[in-house]
Amino acid sequence: MSGIPPFRVLRARPLWIANGVITGVLALLFAVFYVGANIDPADHLTKLPVGLVNTDKGAAVGGKQIGLGARITESIKKSTASGDRIDWKVMNEEEMREELGKGKLFGALVVPADFTSATTALTGTAPAGPTARPMLTVLTNQSAGSIGSGLARTATTRAAQNASLQVGKELTARIGTAQAKLPAAARVLLADPAAVTVEDGHPLDSHSGLGLTAFYYALTLVVVGMLSANVISGQVDHALGYTHNDMGPLRLHRPLIRATRVQTLTISSTLMAGLSLLLGTLVMVGAVGIMGMDAAHPPLLWLYSVCAIAVTGIGALTLLAVFGTPGMLLVTLVFIGMAVPTAGATTPIEALPGFYRFLAEFEPLRQITGGIRSILYYDAQGDAGLTRGWVMMAAALVAAALFGFGVLGWYDRKGLHRIPAETKPDKTAVPA
Repeated sequence: MSGIPPFRVLRARPLWIANGVITGVLALLFAVFYVGANIDPADHLTKLPVGLVNTDKGAAVGGKQIGLGARITESIKKSTASGDRIDWKVMNEEEMREELGKGKLFGALVVPADFTSATTALTGTAPAGPTARPMLTVLTNQSAGSIGSGLARTATTRAAQNASLQVGKELTARIGTAQAKLPAAARVLLADPAAVTVEDGHPLDSHSGLGLTAFYYALTLVVVGMLSANVISGQVDHALGYTHNDMGPLRLHRPLIRATRVQTLTISSTLMAGLSLLLGTLVMVGAVGIMGMDAAHPPLLWLYSVCAIAVTGIGALTLLAVFGTPGMLLVTLVFIGMAVPTAGATTPIEALPGFYRFLAEFEPLRQITGGIRSILYYDAQGDAGLTRGWVMMAAALVAAALFGFGVLGWYDRKGLHRIPAETKPDKTAVPA
């Protein structure tokens, strides 16, 4: 046994440098990915989809048929005030409800059927009583993401208020000097005739976390898969005799069973796939059974949960097998660091900087969240994110298999075998 004091290794500069570089880079990247993506969503907003619906039937005024609703929607659609921040989608009410019910719209602005008649009624010179204001309705959609819904609400409310002022100018100009005969309150109302009301366009159940349960449930699946992969990787190495296993004060070691790298990954992946049945069940039991999360389509949710954990775990095992110890840092970055900001669950993809929107196209958490959101909020409709979730999980599994077994097979062919713990030469260099 060496008589060198163990604390003397703290004098080794490589120990400080290596750990400082690795942990420093990790800290910097997490700050960039987590904070950088969400500093100013409004400034990065690009083409946020918002519905624009005109149900106004118009009215006959002075022998002419006019439709103020059509003028409002047309002026909003052509307006350059929002630049390309809002993607106004002109549609009918049925299409709007369908799109809200798939999470494809973050909100909508609806002009009601009686808007023109209610507005022109304000020009009467002798109102019999309190005059009812015409209404413009702003619909929100928290199921598509709270920040995105909030941005859409702000934009649609502003558009509705501007439209009301524009209509007020037209009405004032139309009646001319006759407005002097109106009561003072009526003249004020005429200048800004429309009242803006805000409603929930796609109501959720009370135990849906204001539209965030899908994200947190998906995040749980990814974290469970990632951490389970780390546990399984270590336990398989211990079972094969390649590493020790410390259990409190005890150090356990098993006889060596020589296995190639490909065989080791096969064993780990098989174990991951089998245990995913248990893990997916327990996640559902915890979230739905114990905590009471609202969940539609339980069998489908269970199957999707199992597959998400399995794919995430096998992907993480692949990175651990190919890159070794640095693989855990890559796993953390891929499945957490780059994934959470680009999941589109809190900040919408349309409000992220370009680099993050690019990452969102393939980051696993976004794909899994989309599928869970479809199951929980949108009646498991395929085009609401479920189909994309299944396809991307299948693609990720194929990519992990090709990359993992391809690289590890090359390692084995090159004779880059793993060295068991008891035969590994001691190359530790302690400074004098």
